[in-house]
Amino acid sequence: MTSPDRLVLASASPARLRLLRAAGIEPEVVVSGVDEEAVTVADPADLVATLARLKAEAVAADARLAGRLVLGCDSTLDVDGVSRGKPADPAEATRRWRELRGRRAVLHTGHHLLDTATGRSAAAVGSTVVRFGHPSDDEIVAYVATGEPLAAAGGFTLEGRGAPFVDGVDGDPGTVIGLSLPLLRSLLAELGHRIVDLWSP
Repeated sequence: MTSPDRLVLASASPARLRLLRAAGIEPEVVVSGVDEEAVTVADPADLVATLARLKAEAVAADARLAGRLVLGCDSTLDVDGVSRGKPADPAEATRRWRELRGRRAVLHTGHHLLDTATGRSAAAVGSTVVRFGHPSDDEIVAYVATGEPLAAAGGFTLEGRGAPFVDGVDGDPGTVIGLSLPLLRSLLAELGHRIVDLWSP
């Protein structure tokens, strides 16, 4: 049986932390420091799987976290087989939105769970289709001006100001936000743990 303080989130993402907290889990947050730009993997799903693993392994290497469960995650938007991470600047964010409106793309989120007590790990990639709406040029300019797209994989959020410009998703919305809770439950079970044992008192 696990204890509520055993999960470490190897991510600086506020959205992932909010998802876990809403599900009754209060993880310790330890940022991995992995240089994402230095990792070059062509396939978007393979890219997020690799980055999630590298983040989990980097954090799990800290001897102070011995005996803990470390979760690494990474997300990217797959547009016609090309990975789209966070836009570099407002101009790029604007171009992306003009390109994506009225289209579909796939948001991949890699999950890598490492049990430092046993050395075992479990990993999977969640993929959800995003159906983008038809924001006007003025709406795109206003949205980009908020700065929100610059901090999100793909240049949008599902739970923030970008929500009105997404018509819907086909799959787990958590995957789009950055962490699939059903997938986390499955990975925990694969390593012999129950998600309910991670709930905070």
